[in-house]
Amino acid sequence: MVIRPVEEGDRPTVGWLTTQLWGAPEVVVHDAAFYPAALPGFIAERAGRIAGLVTYDVRPGVLEIVTINALDRHAGIGTRLIEAIRAEAKRHGCREIMLTTTNDNIGALRFYQRRGFRLAALRPGAVDRSRMRKPGIPRTGDYGIPLRDEIDLTSVV
Repeated sequence: MVIRPVEEGDRPTVGWLTTQLWGAPEVVVHDAAFYPAALPGFIAERAGRIAGLVTYDVRPGVLEIVTINALDRHAGIGTRLIEAIRAEAKRHGCREIMLTTTNDNIGALRFYQRRGFRLAALRPGAVDRSRMRKPGIPRTGDYGIPLRDEIDLTSVV
C-alpha cells in the first residue's frame, strides 16, 4: 500500500468519493461547512486503486481531520492514514490533532481511542443544527441510534 498526498488531478475523484461516502460534496460539522475536494489530504492506494482517503484543515497549532475513510475495513488503511496525519501535523508545527464524529459512530470512537485520541467535547444537538443546513443528513444512524450530537476527539502530536 502507498500513502501519497492528494494532488490537483485527484480533486474530481475526491469530490466524487466525498459525495458517495458522505452524501454531498460538503461536510457540515461544528456549524461550519468544509469541501474536502478543496482540502489537502492523503490517498491510500493498493494495486493502483484508491483504498482510503483522509482530508484535513490546518489552523494555528491544530490539524483537524475533516474526513477519513478506509474503503476496505480492518486492513490497516485507517491506521496508515492516521500515521500520515501525525507526520503532517508535526511538519506544520501543530501541537494537536482533532476530529469530530457523531454519537452513533461507535466503530469510529473505538478506532480513534485505540490510536491515542481522547474524548474532548460533546455538542448536544449539533447534528440537528447541521441538518438545517444539509437536510440529507439522516435522523437515524448506525445501530438505529438517533443521530443528534457531535463528539470531538483530540490527540497530542
